Amino acid sequence: MSEQSAQETLWPGNRAHSARVYDCILGGKDHYEVDREAAEASLRAWPGLRTSMLANRATMRRMARWLAGEAGIGQFLDIGTGIPTEPNLHQVVQAVAPAARIVYVDNDPIVLAHADALMRGTPEGRTTYIEADMNAPDTLLADPLLRGTLDLDKPVAVTVIAMLQFVRDAQGLVETLMQPLVPGSCLAITLATADLATGSEELAAEYTRRGIPMYLRDRAEVERLFEGLEPIEPGVVPMTAWRPADGERLPDTTTNMYAGVARKR
Repeated sequence: MSEQSAQETLWPGNRAHSARVYDCILGGKDHYEVDREAAEASLRAWPGLRTSMLANRATMRRMARWLAGEAGIGQFLDIGTGIPTEPNLHQVVQAVAPAARIVYVDNDPIVLAHADALMRGTPEGRTTYIEADMNAPDTLLADPLLRGTLDLDKPVAVTVIAMLQFVRDAQGLVETLMQPLVPGSCLAITLATADLATGSEELAAEYTRRGIPMYLRDRAEVERLFEGLEPIEPGVVPMTAWRPADGERLPDTTTNMYAGVARKR
């Protein structure tokens, strides 16, 4: 463990964390002063951030319902879970497929402290939380708890919601996660971009200054993350355009994220 990681383990309030900044902006209570400062600075850089975050939650719910329903997937691996915000992924999924199994993954001590809230699923299903670094996907995939919860001989939906903008090698991460999964497995992503909303680059610079490096990607880069997979309609689109309900869609420029789902052949 690096000296910096050791310091954060002893006192996570030393440095802002993306999950806690997210919690603060959405009105939660599980964050530190350093996260509140980062949240306030981020909203000054781009005042539309709260709207975009709420739209991201709505997009996650639409994706989860489609994966559990139309796609018929009963196993989910959620990377970068964040602090529980109802309805959580397992609640959406198990409302459609009560026997579904969900593995949540994050590495923030505050998320770990609230992991019990992520375990309260249906009696028929199962939910598990693993504290792990998403930047070490090989280690995660070998985790006995993951292997004991998910059957990797059956399709799995990997959901990476609003996380890959914090990963330098996003391509390597998703390829490693998807490689051992069987055909029929799906990858669902939402990911920040500078293509849509004015102010996104200023926002990314502010996050980076606060010790949370943010990597914005254009549409072509997001599409490459699904290389070798079968795109699900409507493909990679502004997240407001990913299968919105009637009357639900916001203008594309109110958010700063792309969304997409694809299936492994």
